[in-house]
Amino acid sequence: MNKHKTPRVLVIAGSDSSGGAGIQADIKTLTVFKVFSMTAITAITAQNTNGVSSVESVSLDLIKKQIEDCISDIGVDAIKIGMVNKGEIFDLIFEAIKKHKIIKKSIPIILDPVMFAKGGFPLLENQAISALKEFIHKVDCILTPNIPEAETLSGIKISNKNDMTKAVKTIKINGTSRILLKGGHLNEIDLCDILYDKNKFFEFYSKKIDTNNTHGTGCTISSAIAANLSKGFSLYESVSIAHKYVYKSILKAPNLGSGHGPLNHFHVIPDKL
Repeated sequence: MNKHKTPRVLVIAGSDSSGGAGIQADIKTLTVFKVFSMTAITAITAQNTNGVSSVESVSLDLIKKQIEDCISDIGVDAIKIGMVNKGEIFDLIFEAIKKHKIIKKSIPIILDPVMFAKGGFPLLENQAISALKEFIHKVDCILTPNIPEAETLSGIKISNKNDMTKAVKTIKINGTSRILLKGGHLNEIDLCDILYDKNKFFEFYSKKIDTNNTHGTGCTISSAIAANLSKGFSLYESVSIAHKYVYKSILKAPNLGSGHGPLNHFHVIPDKL
């Protein structure tokens, strides 16, 4: 366990103006887990609980400098990658982690392949999807796709748990060996997330919650995993902790907005400090 210093996580992702997902959800999650968060913002979105209305990219030079300045000075114990809307961004991320020997140092890299907003708004250019696939082929990161993202990465239509397992095996063949496939999009009462790690499958079950308050679940669980990995927990332990945290965050959501509302990231913090 990492008991002698403050764990540090760099998040490379987009900004969500409504605060429910993206960098904002990442920072909230990392803060709850008492992890120091740094950010490299890739894009700025205008959005709310009803969807994304606009996306504007940050310049490649500024993204590169954000990453470089954080790693070279404060350092990292884990890196979480979220929304990367342009293929060139994956190239500069790869160059940065190679320069700073992130992989050789066994620093975990968690990649949440954000492709669509909750309402279906596309967040990646077509060329970026190809670059994403190339990135996971070169970097053995921890991949955390949801069902639609896994379908895009594997080419397999996913309708049940068996399809999820097939998709994970296909993604594994094409790249990374550590995958958490989230089953929240399946129309089933008992939901299953499947973790593939060290050639073994693990399953995490939960009851489906009848709610619209699911905005930012993917960002939140991947950041919770990054937070616990940065503390020295195993991947299985980190996923287990993150899974429970997100479930309770949905249960205790604040019911904000008229569409897909945000989670309650702060449910573990007492009302009176």
